[in-house]
Amino acid sequence: MNYHITTKSANAKTGPIPVTTSHRGTCPTANCPLRLNGCYADNGPLGIHWNAVSSGKRRDDWPTFVAKVAAIEGNGIWRHNQAGDLPGDGDEIDGLMLNQLVRANAGKQGFTYTHKPMTPANAAEVAWAVKQGFAINLSADTIQEADELAAMQIAPVVVVLPENAPASQKTPGNRVVVVCPAQTNDHVTCSTCRMCAKPGRRVIIGFRAHGTQKAKAEAVCQGGAR
Repeated sequence: MNYHITTKSANAKTGPIPVTTSHRGTCPTANCPLRLNGCYADNGPLGIHWNAVSSGKRRDDWPTFVAKVAAIEGNGIWRHNQAGDLPGDGDEIDGLMLNQLVRANAGKQGFTYTHKPMTPANAAEVAWAVKQGFAINLSADTIQEADELAAMQIAPVVVVLPENAPASQKTPGNRVVVVCPAQTNDHVTCSTCRMCAKPGRRVIIGFRAHGTQKAKAEAVCQGGAR
């Protein structure tokens, strides 16, 4: 189980905040149509880094990784998993490991995204983490799925959108979807926006398909590759 923390991201959209990477085995096997099919994390330098972490060439073990998260200064914002998913192999969330990560986040503004299926057990783990202030965003692949996840009322929701999606729209269930401000304003980063780091957020955040495999991601969000 390999993990990595970059203490200061060089990603222009993220801004200079700590970001982490989890090994590929954390990604769900049954619930992510973007797996090897348009996932942004498989692009370019990030994909190379992800492979290095997953293979153990660039890694921390879990206790060391959690200690580094706990050492993030002040009430700093940080992003868990620029690549990878919540702790636990495949579809299941490891509750003990998530508990340790949430404790390490105490007093900070950690946020992340998950494609793991919201089984009763997984949903309970996510709901607990969100109540503790760790913002886990449930990742939807279509507007319709975003409605389904939001209806569960356990965590904030994000969704993949077509590249030309409007800056604001509504789901079939009349929920507001706002495109990630970092995609609509060059002066905004995760460091300054912090919408994804709000555990109680009701607005759904949309991410326009981007990266070298955006055509595949766009096919998924339009319902053509599930």
